Amino acid sequence: MAELKWTGVYPAVLTPFKENGEIDYDMFTKNTEAQIAAGVHGIIIAGSLGDAAVLDTEEKFELLTFARQLVAGRVPVVLNIAENTTKNAVNFARKAKELGADGLMLLPPMRYKADDREVVTYFKAVAQATDLPILIYNNPIDYPVLVSLDMFGELQDCPTIQAVKESTRDLTNITRMKNRFGDRFKILGGVDTISLESLALGADGWVFGLVDAFPRETVAMYKLALNGEFEKALEIYRWFMPLLELDIHPKLIQYIKLAATAEGIGTPHLRAPRLPLVGEEADRINKVIADGIASRPTLN
Repeated sequence: MAELKWTGVYPAVLTPFKENGEIDYDMFTKNTEAQIAAGVHGIIIAGSLGDAAVLDTEEKFELLTFARQLVAGRVPVVLNIAENTTKNAVNFARKAKELGADGLMLLPPMRYKADDREVVTYFKAVAQATDLPILIYNNPIDYPVLVSLDMFGELQDCPTIQAVKESTRDLTNITRMKNRFGDRFKILGGVDTISLESLALGADGWVFGLVDAFPRETVAMYKLALNGEFEKALEIYRWFMPLLELDIHPKLIQYIKLAATAEGIGTPHLRAPRLPLVGEEADRINKVIADGIASRPTLN
């Protein structure tokens, strides 16, 4: 198993489909190899951007098995848990361990908007059922649960809960977490459009979306910022921003799949209820992607 340090760039990888809706494992291989060649520090599979909502449970485990064999220990493989019940989440975590996952990303319970006590109890149940390291996904924008500092205070005695994907879009939350907990929880910025700001405030890395289409640019920007070459990182960031904004829209899957397809490392195919873009929206998004590719920075 690859060691999870929860630092660096972690793509929330796409799940490419064939035109008939089946998982395209050949394209998954091509994209994953592009990520690893660029220098990412791990991959997260079957997340929100990875079509978690339309993958069957068995498909998620098949994807994990395939990814583990493909990656072969070169980087950690993290599997997302997005379940409706505590029982299913616990069983999912145990099966992920059995199949060789290196870590887990854990969302609050789906569908039912649990209160703080219920969410903490849910997280603790999963954490106590596995020795795999866990990344808590804190995204009250898309999933209407805020994991507050007090809730993290209740979770800090769970050794398997090690990190947070910080997607509150409130940059001050990074400082609040650092002030209260020091380095107890690693913090991964989870919103592409404030990624550089997150690093400047002390985040340990990113869970990124547009890295699925532009892995070299993403890793280069991260390394420049890490090495204190902020102005050079900022040049990439300013070029990147119109593309990064594709990550903060309900149709992020459609948008980022189009970007990955344009780069030759993805497919545009979707599972309903998502449908291909049409009309003005399709023209606008494809222009953003084409303009970005045409003006991409030269990397050293």
